[in-house]
Amino acid sequence: MVMQIEPIDLCMEEVKRSRQFDEIIYLSPDGELFDQKLANHLSTKSNLMFLCGHYKGVDERVRENLITREISIGNYVLTGGELAAAVVVDAVVRLIPGVLSDETSALSDSFQDGLISPPVYTRPADYKGWKVPDILLSGHAERIAEWRHEQSVLRTRMRRPDLADE
Repeated sequence: MVMQIEPIDLCMEEVKRSRQFDEIIYLSPDGELFDQKLANHLSTKSNLMFLCGHYKGVDERVRENLITREISIGNYVLTGGELAAAVVVDAVVRLIPGVLSDETSALSDSFQDGLISPPVYTRPADYKGWKVPDILLSGHAERIAEWRHEQSVLRTRMRRPDLADE
């Protein structure tokens, strides 16, 4: 099954009557691989339209004439693009100022600096003998920042060596 061009074109034309779109994005397994850098870029746009294919996708003329960007969320296939669109929307929206209560929070997330996040801890400092690293209890902001960066580098090398190579 392939989605026909005419209903898609008519729908897009109707939606475009009320708003301009910076990007019209088609979610597809063969699109550009979605990552944090692309999420950051899309978060600067005013209006995005998403087209979600289903089964075998859409008539190729839709892709050639109506779509401005194609995105894949990974090297696998879903029944439709709806879940992929939800993933992209969530990753993008959380970067828009005012969405998160702490606007700087998203800037320290995994992948913003090419690394995954360091380990995080809560209270109590000692639970069943499982202890929070002493450096985090020291109150020395500069040393804590250094430790966090070192941990990010180590974790990235260990858990995501594909990122460490970049």
